[in-house]
Amino acid sequence: MCGWDQPSGAHGVPTTLDSVSGERPPGAATATTPPREILRHPAFAYFWGATTIRAFGGAIAGVAFQVLVVTVVNATPMQISVLSALGVVPYLFLGLIVGALMDRWRRQRTLVLTTIGRALTLAAIPVLLLLDALDFRSLAAVVLVLGVLTLFGDSASQPLLPRIVPQRSLVMANARLGQSQTVAETTGPALGGALFTLVGAPTLFAFDAVINLIAAGLQARIRVDEPKPRPRPAGRHVGHDIADGIRYTYRHPTLRPLALSVHVWFLGNSIVTTVFAVFVLRQLALPTWAYGVALAIGGAGGFVGAMIAPRVGSGLGAGRAILLGRVLVAVPWLVLALAPLTADSGVAAILGVVATAQFLYCLAMGIEDTNDISYRQSVAPDAIQGRMNSTIRTVNRVVFLFGALLAGPLMTLLGFQLTIGIGAGVFVVAALVIALSPLRDARHEGAPD
Repeated sequence: MCGWDQPSGAHGVPTTLDSVSGERPPGAATATTPPREILRHPAFAYFWGATTIRAFGGAIAGVAFQVLVVTVVNATPMQISVLSALGVVPYLFLGLIVGALMDRWRRQRTLVLTTIGRALTLAAIPVLLLLDALDFRSLAAVVLVLGVLTLFGDSASQPLLPRIVPQRSLVMANARLGQSQTVAETTGPALGGALFTLVGAPTLFAFDAVINLIAAGLQARIRVDEPKPRPRPAGRHVGHDIADGIRYTYRHPTLRPLALSVHVWFLGNSIVTTVFAVFVLRQLALPTWAYGVALAIGGAGGFVGAMIAPRVGSGLGAGRAILLGRVLVAVPWLVLALAPLTADSGVAAILGVVATAQFLYCLAMGIEDTNDISYRQSVAPDAIQGRMNSTIRTVNRVVFLFGALLAGPLMTLLGFQLTIGIGAGVFVVAALVIALSPLRDARHEGAPD
């Protein structure tokens, strides 16, 4: 246990869990274990490789998907909204249940099977295209199935990582994952656009399906010691497991403020991201090419944030590193809310402000995401990792959906910049939740004091 103040013992939480213990995954490092480059751990190297190539494949094929929705399916605005919602719906209805199952199932096996399932589902798209059978209904079915498989995969992936990575290396592991994700999201769409022009949508989706099969092969090679699935005691059902996970998360002295802070953060993020593109492209009339440049610079900021996140977490402690990210993320949106920009300000001036804002925004996320996820993984016992993560993720998505719906009326009534200012204010509240809680002084588990 690291040097943060706990009011009530090892985890500070009275609980009735039948399956939660203080055990740590085999191979978890102690404070005296010397750290080493995390990619030298074979299990993590396979995990990172699978995650990275899937991220690139998804970013490349994502361009083809957007084109399909607009040109092949000719989706109406309402149908586009439905397709977007279908990606969130599985989390709303199944998130807590799947999280509970991940604390009783083999996570690696689940991860492999869901990746194979994604490959088969993606392979259905080129078949439908070649048969001229792709319409809104079939595409919606594909999106829904992919959403369910992604839910199972994410729910298995996060709690699996602490099983394959030494505990004090969790921050570095999440940083490496964040770096590759940022590179994929930054370069993938541009590459996808070029490949779409050269080879067409069917080939791109077939390529992504193959990528997922390769990823499943890498995931199958991960050597991990997982306990045998535990039978549920007589008289208990999955609802009891879900309730235990919720109680654990919101009674923990540091996980509670972390969860509440990230929920508030998601509300602010849903507002500003809903407004951002409309404000920049419509009101400021920034050219599309300049908008793409601003997003690319934002991707660079995310990469830098993930690069420095381990050092920031080690130097400041987990709580202060997360707090730094929460504070920093409000700054660019306050700037956009207050900057005297109009469409007549000139492309160079607008691009300079927007690109700087995106860089700071993504830099903050790179710092806080890595330290946030790593802290959660290091503090919670293995037997409740799935439920703790699914509780936080599910509430996040409910909040995001509410915020995205709220952004529309706010834009209509108050205008773009004032709505962005409200989002920035919500980010400030998220920071205050941490600043006024015991989480502020928390350090990463296994980190030197």
